[in-house]
Amino acid sequence: MTEEAKATEIKVKPEAGEVKAKPPKKEKPPALEDKPFTEFMEQHFTPTLKTALEKQGLQDVQLDFKKAKIPVTGFESNPECWQVNGNLKNRQFSLYFFDEDINGQKAFSCATDGKKPSTIESFMIDERKASLDLMVLFALKRLNGQKWLARN
Repeated sequence: MTEEAKATEIKVKPEAGEVKAKPPKKEKPPALEDKPFTEFMEQHFTPTLKTALEKQGLQDVQLDFKKAKIPVTGFESNPECWQVNGNLKNRQFSLYFFDEDINGQKAFSCATDGKKPSTIESFMIDERKASLDLMVLFALKRLNGQKWLARN
C-alpha cells in the first residue's frame, strides 16, 4: 500500500470520555387492544364486526354497545355487564364482557323473533390474549355455527 492509501484508511477513534449518542427509539403507538375497554369496543370492535357481517351478505345490521343486565333467565340478579347486542332482522345475539376487559371472561347468547335468550354460553375461553381480528373471527364463527351466515 502506498502512504496515501494508508492515510485514508486511518480511522479516528473517539476519546475515552466521549460517548456516541444513540438516536432515540421511535415509540410505537399502543396496540388497539391496549386502549381503554370502552374506547376499543366503540371505535374498533363494533365497527369492524359490523363491516365483517355486511361482507357476509347481511344487511341492516344493528350493533349496540351498552352496559345492561343479562336477559337470560337465572341471571337477573347478576350485576350489569358490558354487552355488544346485535340485531339481524328477526335474529338477535349478545356478546357479554363480565370483566370490562377483552381478555376477561366473555359469553354469548342468541335468540330469534324478539324472544329472550334461554341459554348463555362461554365465548373465547381458550384464548389467552384477545385481539381485534381474533374477536371478530370468533364472533363470525359462532354466528355461522347458528347457520345465520351460511347454510350447509
